[in-house]
Amino acid sequence: MTDIANTSPPRLGRLDDLPRAGLFHAPTHMEPMANLGAALGTKRPLLVKRDDLTDMAFGGNKVRQLEFYLGEAQAQGADTVLITGAVQSNFARLAAAGARKLGMDCHIQLEERVAKNDPRYRNSGNVLIERLLGATLHSYPEGEDEAGADRQLGEIAEGLRQAGRKPYIIPLAPGHAPLGALGYVDMARELLQQVEAAGLTVDDIIIPSGSGATHGGFLFGLRALGSQIPVTGICVRRDAAQQKPRIEHRCQEIADLLEVENPVPADDVVVTDAFLAPGYGKASDEVLDAIRLAARMEALILDPVYSGKTMAGFIDTAKRAEGEGALIFIHTGGTPAIFAYEGDLTA
Repeated sequence: MTDIANTSPPRLGRLDDLPRAGLFHAPTHMEPMANLGAALGTKRPLLVKRDDLTDMAFGGNKVRQLEFYLGEAQAQGADTVLITGAVQSNFARLAAAGARKLGMDCHIQLEERVAKNDPRYRNSGNVLIERLLGATLHSYPEGEDEAGADRQLGEIAEGLRQAGRKPYIIPLAPGHAPLGALGYVDMARELLQQVEAAGLTVDDIIIPSGSGATHGGFLFGLRALGSQIPVTGICVRRDAAQQKPRIEHRCQEIADLLEVENPVPADDVVVTDAFLAPGYGKASDEVLDAIRLAARMEALILDPVYSGKTMAGFIDTAKRAEGEGALIFIHTGGTPAIFAYEGDLTA
């Protein structure tokens, strides 16, 4: 079904009043994937929203999120940004890039989320770019301890304060104002305008579901703008039983931040973990096949961590779904990470 934002004033509260750093040129393209559709034997329109093309340092969905975090950092007079993430974190790479564009330093804490000792994983891809950007790298020995990772990041920040710096922390664990999610509240507005301009009927939008900022923000934005287009989140880190309440909570946090009513009921949060195995940062044969198919049919470069799993879910939906409406794949980027997974992709 197609649902375009209603003509009443948007229920986005304080969104346009919050500090925001301009890091890319919107809108990103929405493109047809006719070759992929032919390969899958479907005549329904398949489209990709190219959020891998957000201008900065190989792009990706985190650029939209960073506009709000770094806008607040600037408003606070920060001179250093701190962030924690996996060794091949796209968020960390783009935080360093955004900080540099705005004249700030960046400290990155790399967590051991993926048991992968391949030198390419530890030194290529996002890590290489972070070093080129001059980020200071730290390590954290755990991969599933969000609160602990945030605590250690706080200790690094305290050391910087004592040295006379003004640090700004981008937190990992829930319980903090979800500024990054606002980038995808705003993207929902952008996408609805593109859908309306193209005269599309949309049956489903497929999006990765990890921290919840992208999935939760986008779902919130659609519903706040009056659209009931279905959204399916593809679990990339946690199983569905853990991820669904995380997205529900994220949507409530967004409502609290924007000082509006939460437009997302619990039964509107749809996630699947059918493409998660063998786990975060690892790819099944099905996911690797989806990555190869997207490259060979549409010249889309996907990563095994986020966008590849999401494409596997998108392909499955395109094969099984009834109806003739369009399906939209949200391409969140992650391109540099493919170089860290050379062994998996060429096996």
